[in-house]
Amino acid sequence: MELYYGLITGIFFGFLMQKSEVIRYEKQVGAMRLKDFTIFKFMISAIIVGMIGIYLMNDMGIITVLGGNILGGVLFGIGWALLGYCPGTAAGALGEGRLDVVPGIVGMVIGAAVYAEFYPFLKSTLLKWGQLGKLTLPSVLQLDHWTVISGLTVIYIALFVVFRLIRR
Repeated sequence: MELYYGLITGIFFGFLMQKSEVIRYEKQVGAMRLKDFTIFKFMISAIIVGMIGIYLMNDMGIITVLGGNILGGVLFGIGWALLGYCPGTAAGALGEGRLDVVPGIVGMVIGAAVYAEFYPFLKSTLLKWGQLGKLTLPSVLQLDHWTVISGLTVIYIALFVVFRLIRR
C-alpha cells in the first residue's frame, strides 16, 4: 500500500511541477541567477508541506541523522549545479521528452545503485555519525513545533509577497 501512496504522491507532485513550469531549464537558470522566483515560490510551498509532514513523522518517533543528510545535501547540490535540474524536475523534464536530462537520470540511477551496494558499510559508519535523536528546531528553540511551523509559514508567505514585489 505504501508504494501506491508514493506513486500517487509522485504523480501529483509531477503534475504540479509541470503546471508551474519549474521543470523548465530556463526557470532553473533564472532561479540560480535570481531573475525568476518561480522555483523559490514552489520550493517554499514544498517546505511548508514538508515541515508539516516531517513534524508529524517526528511526533511518530523518526530520528535525525546528520551524516546521511549532509552527504545527501552535498550530492544533491552538486548534481543540480552540474545538470541544471534537481532530481524531481529532471524526472519531469524526461516525462516531457527533454533528452538533455538523460545523462543526469543515468547518473541518478548509477548513484542509487552505488548507494545500495555500499549501504551495509554506510549504515555502520557514515549513517551513525551525528545521530542526535529527535533534534528539531522547536526543541532547540524550546517551543511547541506547531508554533514554529505557524511562524515559519507566516515568514514564507511574506517571502511570496516580497518575490511578487521584486518581479515588478
